[in-house]
Amino acid sequence: MPALFVTGTGTDVGKTYVCAALLRALAARGHAVDALKPVVSGFDPAALEDSDPAVLLRALGRPVTPQALAALSPWRFAAPLSPPLAARREGRALSATEVIGLCRERAGAAHDRLLLVEGAGGVMSPLDETATMLDLAAALQAPALLVAGSYLGTISHTLTAAAALRGAGVDLAAVAVSESLDAPPLGETVEALARFLDVPVFAIPRGGEAPAELVGRLTPAACARPGSSSDR
Repeated sequence: MPALFVTGTGTDVGKTYVCAALLRALAARGHAVDALKPVVSGFDPAALEDSDPAVLLRALGRPVTPQALAALSPWRFAAPLSPPLAARREGRALSATEVIGLCRERAGAAHDRLLLVEGAGGVMSPLDETATMLDLAAALQAPALLVAGSYLGTISHTLTAAAALRGAGVDLAAVAVSESLDAPPLGETVEALARFLDVPVFAIPRGGEAPAELVGRLTPAACARPGSSSDR
């Protein structure tokens, strides 16, 4: 049951964009793929086509319907806040146990498909009142792709997130730097990060697709073997 956890250094760094690019590239190579973004905040039912789940559905070649959105993102909240705060605004409860249970169930049912599980916010963003996305990553026992922006300050954020993932026993497969607006040169940021990390760091320009080398490292076979994806 191959799976990949896609997480980020923070909010709005390009996780969904990178996840969608990977889905398209892997499918183009003939790999069977699926996606799950279990928790979404800032979700507007009146603008389904603009939502993150819709981006992933289109990458999978599926229609954007309420039913498909509900299957891909079961926990959806309107307020653009951390999931537990957004849930509280609606008088709803969000349980990390339930989210983790669903992710494990979907991963088990994926069989030979590669399931990309996208977290919400950054590595340490709250999942419920006591757990974070890091707890979800550790519980899934899958390699992680860390997505970072190229904004000023991203080097510290990325190294901190990478250390947190590894401290929790999560296999870091690679880092993808998604180009930010009005940021330092993308290549310089990637080179600087690569000097501090022992996993490959890939640049994804705005409007660009997933690099072939990154796609090759994240095939279903690679993600089914814990630890193999991060070998240099």
